[in-house]
Amino acid sequence: MQLEDYNNLLFQRKQASRKELFQSVERSYLKPLPTQKYEIKDYKRAKVQKIGYVYFSPDKSYYSVPYRYIGKTTLIHYTKSTVEVYCYHERIAFHKRNPSMGIYNTNKDHLSSTHKAYTDWSPDYFKKMASKHGDNVVAIIDKIMTYCDYPETAYKRAMGIIQLHRTYGSERLNNACKRALYVGTNSYKHISNMLKNNKDKEPLLMEQITITHIPKHANIRGASNYN
Repeated sequence: MQLEDYNNLLFQRKQASRKELFQSVERSYLKPLPTQKYEIKDYKRAKVQKIGYVYFSPDKSYYSVPYRYIGKTTLIHYTKSTVEVYCYHERIAFHKRNPSMGIYNTNKDHLSSTHKAYTDWSPDYFKKMASKHGDNVVAIIDKIMTYCDYPETAYKRAMGIIQLHRTYGSERLNNACKRALYVGTNSYKHISNMLKNNKDKEPLLMEQITITHIPKHANIRGASNYN
């Protein structure tokens, strides 16, 4: 009540009160209140990769930006619900945050025609590709997706292994992957060398499988950890 009386008092040198000045002058400059709850922002720096995405490390995922920014360093502003990408203080991309890990989040308007093939990349995408060449190829791709820390590295390795079928055919690739599974590796180099040297054509003997006296447990590292 006293505050209302105070705001209605006339200024000594003006024939107007605080309330009248607010209504006639200041009110028009006010902006509407935000419609969403306030969220704390965090920041990450990221370079735009050759395929037109920035790597968002908190979720190990990727967000697209306009392809003309490829090679530029950006600052990612992110909250629980949004991801914004800035370059030289200009916002160049806005995305709703996707909590799924290892996903390429894409605005197709950002991509040039040469980069649109990347929009569908995901673990399931590569497993589907691998399924055309045999169960062992699928198993190798699954191991890559499970144990590789960075999605982009996993996708490139998976693509490299799957594309070996172009040179050697699906049957040989599947056999090579079977042998790789036996020795506990998912290395592209190991599988490629096996095919190059025709090792996949040799019979897989039980004595070729390394037998260890150490019992299986969660802390054992296979050959794939040292690729």
